[in-house]
Amino acid sequence: MRYTKISSRVSRAPLFSLALLIIALAMLAGSTAGEEFYAGRPWVEMIDIDGPINPATAHFVRDALASAKSAGARAVLIELDTPGGLMTSAERIVKDLLGSDIPVIVYVAPAGSSAASAGTFITMAANIAAMAPGTTIGAAHPVNETGGDVKGIMGAKVENFAASFARSIARQRGRNEDWAEEAVRHSAVLGEREALEHKVIDIIAVNVRDLLTQASGRVVSVGGHRETLDLEEAVVRRRSMSLGQQVLDTLANPNIAYLLMMAGLIGLYFEFAHPGVFFPGVAGSICLLLALASFQVLPVTISGLLLIFLGIGMLITEAFITSYGVMGLGGVVAFVLGSMLLVDTSKTDVDVSRDLIFGAAAGMALVVVGLGLIAARERRRAVQTGREGLIGEIGEVREHIMPGKAGRLFVHGELWRASASEELEPGAKARVTAVSGLEVKVRKAG
Repeated sequence: MRYTKISSRVSRAPLFSLALLIIALAMLAGSTAGEEFYAGRPWVEMIDIDGPINPATAHFVRDALASAKSAGARAVLIELDTPGGLMTSAERIVKDLLGSDIPVIVYVAPAGSSAASAGTFITMAANIAAMAPGTTIGAAHPVNETGGDVKGIMGAKVENFAASFARSIARQRGRNEDWAEEAVRHSAVLGEREALEHKVIDIIAVNVRDLLTQASGRVVSVGGHRETLDLEEAVVRRRSMSLGQQVLDTLANPNIAYLLMMAGLIGLYFEFAHPGVFFPGVAGSICLLLALASFQVLPVTISGLLLIFLGIGMLITEAFITSYGVMGLGGVVAFVLGSMLLVDTSKTDVDVSRDLIFGAAAGMALVVVGLGLIAARERRRAVQTGREGLIGEIGEVREHIMPGKAGRLFVHGELWRASASEELEPGAKARVTAVSGLEVKVRKAG
């Protein structure tokens, strides 16, 4: 029987390996079949950008351009809906679009979408810029950490650079340079019809097929030469972000980074407050490391971080000292101000949600105040352990106690040497009134 069991196990190993080989060959065959399917027909690589512009987005666009060119695609189609994002990432994308060896079409869609701020630069940098009905473009004015204008010489430098950047993109693509500058200096916004009239975009299309039909026959400049688009019968192949890009894209969200930071700090606080639990410390450390990874992507201000840490420290201090609410109030104020200044919005158009900030501040304040009340209540309670905990306890006399002659008292599960000013018989109940060294003083329990 033992030999049969071993043989059956051994026989399954080749079968398992064969199954893996068949799956791998099937995947390879599917990939080859896909290449053969597109080989005889024109096709377009399509990617979606739905959210803030960040390093993951820039990497995604660069990968899509490279793979589409090497695989023989006729063009790359970017469906765009963004509130803005990191200016550095937008500059990388614009650089890749202007230097692309394959035609690029940016399509602001579906209805209700927008190409705001950094999305304006990306749309204008495409060979073909298109919008769906009910979409908008513009509002590319740089702002500071609080969402207002950048003041002084630095503000003028940032605004002038962004305006010049927008004009240069519009000039290279033959678009409206004056409006591009207006979008930066005065946050000008256009709907799809106004954008077409002002020569900001080239096409208004109701869907992707309509867009490819209208784009066919247009002449674009690609890689230093002129090329006529032939996309009317092109097949659309969608490309998604890789797992690593999706993780980076998620971590680049300021709200996610903020929540990770808060979860990390709270987890570490509970671990230090209750050593040996382990789970809060482990989870908090992971969350805090992920938050630090997010801060490597986002333009985080040191002043904002320091204010947050100061606020949390003051809130925790309020739970252990009597400051009559001064430390707690100061901690909440510092925490809220630090959260609002955490992301440098002069470099990005995305910020931590105000509702999230005030909710986190209220939650932190309630937690710390609650812990403070519990600690205060515990401090007011009588001592339950140690020698002080014996006073007032009732025990049983085990050995005769007489004035001037000590006996034995069983209390708290221990035998104590006991003395009294009155006679106590074995079995009597006695109350501890004082502790002196290793001897307790007792009296008869009434």
